[in-house]
Amino acid sequence: MAKVLFKQWGPFAVLMVIAIAALFIPLLPNFDEGKYNAADIAFILICTALVFIMTPGLAFFYGGMVHRKNILSTMIKSVVAAGIITVLWVVVGFSLAFGDTIGGFIGNPMTYLFFHGVNSGPAWGTIPLSLFAVFQLMFAIITPGLVVGAVAERIRFTSYILFIVLFALFVYSPLAHWTWSPNGFLLKMGVLDFAGGTVVHISAGMAALAGALVLKRRKSHIEHIEVPPANIPYVLIGTGLLWFGWFGFNAGSALTAGSLAVSAFLTTNTAAGAAGLAWMFFDVARGKKPSVLGFCIGAVVGLVAITPGAGFVSIPSSIFIGTIASVISNLVVSWKQSTSLDDTLDVFPCHGVGGIVGMLLTGVFATKTVNSLGADGWFYGNFDFFFVQLKGAAIVVVFSFVVSFIIFKLVNMIQPIRVTSEEEEEGLDASQHNEKYSQGTLVIASGQEIENAF
Repeated sequence: MAKVLFKQWGPFAVLMVIAIAALFIPLLPNFDEGKYNAADIAFILICTALVFIMTPGLAFFYGGMVHRKNILSTMIKSVVAAGIITVLWVVVGFSLAFGDTIGGFIGNPMTYLFFHGVNSGPAWGTIPLSLFAVFQLMFAIITPGLVVGAVAERIRFTSYILFIVLFALFVYSPLAHWTWSPNGFLLKMGVLDFAGGTVVHISAGMAALAGALVLKRRKSHIEHIEVPPANIPYVLIGTGLLWFGWFGFNAGSALTAGSLAVSAFLTTNTAAGAAGLAWMFFDVARGKKPSVLGFCIGAVVGLVAITPGAGFVSIPSSIFIGTIASVISNLVVSWKQSTSLDDTLDVFPCHGVGGIVGMLLTGVFATKTVNSLGADGWFYGNFDFFFVQLKGAAIVVVFSFVVSFIIFKLVNMIQPIRVTSEEEEEGLDASQHNEKYSQGTLVIASGQEIENAF
């Protein structure tokens, strides 16, 4: 009885404790010594909103590719991170990522507890610290949402919620501190990651691989049942929103409304276009027909691959980066299909491998001509920098996979992480949320129509 009550009331009780505790945080005045740049503030505010729109974009992208009976459950797992990570980031996440460093590995959780002192903190460059904090929040929101694609159609919703919390605390925040905090050990080592190749994409890709291994295969995967995408137009809409939002993701990481942001904007668009074409044309070269899904997936891989080097590589180089990353990810997807690994929506081949390729190619094509604060890569005669990128990527791969694997196992010990075979057969929309998406109509699981919005 007690266990049932805790399962029902536990999440709400935790949220209420946080809400009440928040009332006792002392208020400090805003920092303002005339050090802000209005144009930079306006630019980063827009970029923050652009990055946020990637989360519902991801929901459409993933939701369109799963079985119809799992559309809603897949979409909500991406979107619910906006609630969970927002609260967690304000309470302790931002402190862990950007608080006073503890040995270059993690921030002091007390530095900005409940955002205490964020509004009154010194400027981050030419923008308020609070604006930098909310811009970074958007990255933290979408990262666990990426993992959804690997464990879709079989993970229990409440278990996924617990995974999000633990992943944000023990994987994402440490990686953000290592890579982007001024005292982070990867940054001090010389690793360059402009907008999240390691922090976002490699971490999500390796967590996806760990999740697929822990949850094991879906029944349809074991029986080799071909499950057609539920709604390809959703995938196309999601791709458009992701591509649109990625301009804020990469260009905004310049943190100023200047020429570097423009360069990052252009490399982002160019890599995505080249990668979409590369995936589609490579499929055709191997005897397949050009597909909407192929172009969409390829474009996303290009966006992933250019992310670490968007503000360090030239615009022409981004064509090569997008093309090569797309072909490599395509080949990994083909290899994965010949194995028993059930990464539902190919998160590991696209985000994990794409992020690794992007990090390594940043080590090849980065140039100080684009960004004087960066480095010259192997292509410009500096092999040492490529080796630094290789070491950094390897460290993140191992850390993300091992810790994520432990988290999935831990969650499974606390409560079953996978739905029952009966719930899987019924579909997670009905079994986890008592809702169904059927022929464009949202209905209660019993069949009662409640909204006809499509």
